[in-house]
Amino acid sequence: MAKKTYIQAITDALDIVLEDDPKTLIFGEDVGKNGGVFRTTQGLQEKYGEDRVFDTPLAESGILGLATGLGLTGWRPIPEIQFMGFSFEAVDQIAGQLARMRFRFDGLKNAPVTIRTPYGGGTHTAEMHADNLENFFTGIPGLRVVMPSNPYDAKGLLISSVENNDPVLFMENLKLYRSMKDDIPDGKYTVPLDKANVVREGNDITIVAYGAEVNEALKVADTLAEKNISAEVIDLRTVSPIDTETIFKSIQKTHKVVIVQEAQKMAGVGAQVASAIAEGAILSLDAPVGRVAAPNSVYPFALGEDIWIPRAKEIEEKVNEIINY
Repeated sequence: MAKKTYIQAITDALDIVLEDDPKTLIFGEDVGKNGGVFRTTQGLQEKYGEDRVFDTPLAESGILGLATGLGLTGWRPIPEIQFMGFSFEAVDQIAGQLARMRFRFDGLKNAPVTIRTPYGGGTHTAEMHADNLENFFTGIPGLRVVMPSNPYDAKGLLISSVENNDPVLFMENLKLYRSMKDDIPDGKYTVPLDKANVVREGNDITIVAYGAEVNEALKVADTLAEKNISAEVIDLRTVSPIDTETIFKSIQKTHKVVIVQEAQKMAGVGAQVASAIAEGAILSLDAPVGRVAAPNSVYPFALGEDIWIPRAKEIEEKVNEIINY
């Protein structure tokens, strides 16, 4: 057990899966000798060789095309898209090919491909580097989308993703890479896919979040506790598919809910959660569903991120509105 950052936990997971299974491969832009632009794969090429950890040209469509073919022929590729904003170049391979393979072959073939990509604001990146694009990908049948909020989950969920036989889009939050640490067990452990986590129990209101916004929600829960308001915080962890059972169970207890996301509000994960609540748990609510999300505008860059990303202040305001409804 050691204190490790989010990025160190991911490196641990990659090391473990490479050691466990000789069919695992890591490839992408600068992931080999340089260890990736954030040094996530640092030391892995030296340890496992250039045949298993290697650089590719700047061609996301080619990276995912290679991953698709490898996945169909017995390998477990772990391609990296250097920044999520670059994933547009790979959408045809992801949505038109990779995600359809199990259906296309009637379950006779799998595509065990785990696509890693960093996303998220708060580090003042250039344009197209921080975009939250989960809204585009959660609607693709056959593709899991996983978004861990802390180092412990990042390691366990990544190992689960690689060992799972379906394609996974594994989204790593840029701001969290080196801004938080957890006690990380040595060696292998897994965190289940498709299962939300109640990270803080409460009785008065439910806050549903994922990614970096889970940590903002926990700050709000601490503030509310000083006012004798007990907030339950749920971390979705996997945003497609969504674990509605955990959400419904919480709402049946608290009778109020606020849903938080960093991405734009339109057609997002929060909208799907709200729709599911309307269909499956609306009679448990004593107030409207509250939502906190970014504006429906192009993701800003550099210092513009600071006024665009939802923070604890906005979450607390919405929680108070719903509590006092």
